Amino acid sequence: MQDALETIDHLLGIGVESLSWWQMSLRAIVVFFAALAIIRMGNHRIFGKNTAFDIILGIIYGSVLSRAITGNSPFWPTIFAALTLVILHKILAVAAYHSSFGFGNMIKGKPKALVKDGELQRDTMRSSSVTENDIKEALRNAGHKPEISSIYRAYLERSGDISIVCKE
Repeated sequence: MQDALETIDHLLGIGVESLSWWQMSLRAIVVFFAALAIIRMGNHRIFGKNTAFDIILGIIYGSVLSRAITGNSPFWPTIFAALTLVILHKILAVAAYHSSFGFGNMIKGKPKALVKDGELQRDTMRSSSVTENDIKEALRNAGHKPEISSIYRAYLERSGDISIVCKE
C-alpha cells in the first residue's frame, strides 16, 4: 500500500520543485475527478441557479483546485481544502433550512419586492440596479405582455432572477 501511494505521489510530482507537462496534465485529470466526487457529495445547486452563497463557493473552489493542478500548493492538502469547502457549504445550507431565526436570509439573502399592485418600487429597484426594462423582459420571458400595470407582485429573487405574479 505504501509503495502504491509513493508511486502515485511520484506520478503527480508531489514534493518536486517543478512539474513536467505530463504531471500537470495528470494532476488536472485527478483534480477533475476529485472535484466531481466532492461536488456530488455537496448540493446540486452549488453551480446551478446561484445565490451569492453558492457563487462564493464556486469562486473559492475553483481557485483552490487550480493551485492543485499548477503545483502552487501541496496537492493532497489542497484537495482536502476543497472537500472542506463543500462540506462547509452543505452544513450552512442545512443550518439555513432548519433555522427559524433568519439564518437562511442572512447567508442566502431574501427576495425584494420590485412591483406591488402594478406600482414600481423605485427605491428597491434603484438599490438593486433593476430597471423597468428588466421587469418588462421578465414579463416577456414569462409569456406576458410587457405591461407593468398587469403585475400583482414582482420580486428580485435570491438567485438574481425576477419572478412575476400577474393580476387575475
